[in-house]
Amino acid sequence: MEEEQGGKKPDPMEQLRGMRDTYMEAWAKAMGEYVNSEQYAEQSGATLDAMLSVSAPFRAAVEKAMVNALQQMAMPTRPDFVSIAERLTNVEMRLDDLDVKLDRIAQAIAKIPIQPPASAAVHTPAGHEASAKKSAKKSAKKSAKQKGAH
Repeated sequence: MEEEQGGKKPDPMEQLRGMRDTYMEAWAKAMGEYVNSEQYAEQSGATLDAMLSVSAPFRAAVEKAMVNALQQMAMPTRPDFVSIAERLTNVEMRLDDLDVKLDRIAQAIAKIPIQPPASAAVHTPAGHEASAKKSAKKSAKKSAKQKGAH
C-alpha cells in the first residue's frame, strides 16, 4: 500500500498541473505585454485595412444581390429601415417638443388667478320667487286664451 503523507494520498498529476499553471501565467503575461504594445496596434491596423479593402468589392456585390432579392420579395431593405428609423426619431423629437410646450402652458395657466365670470348672477330665494310669479302669470294667460277660443 501507498504511504499517506499528511493525511493525503499523493497525486501524480499535481506536478503537471503546477507546470501547466506556470506556463499559462507566463504566456498570459507575455501576450498581454505584446497586445498592449504600439507595434501590435500598427500591425493589426494594417492587417484590418488590407482585409477591408480586399473584401469591399465582395461586400458591395453581396449587398446589391441582397437588395435585389428583398425587393423581388417585397421585403424592406436596410435603407428602408434606416429611413423609418429617422422618421420615427423625428416624430419622437417633435412629441418631446410638444410635451415641453404643453408643460409650459400648464404652468402659465396655473399661475393665473381664478376669478368667477362677471356674467354669472348669484341666485337668491327672492329671485326664484319673482321668476315663479312670472311663469304663473304666463300660464294663466295661456289657459284663459284657450278657454276663450272654445
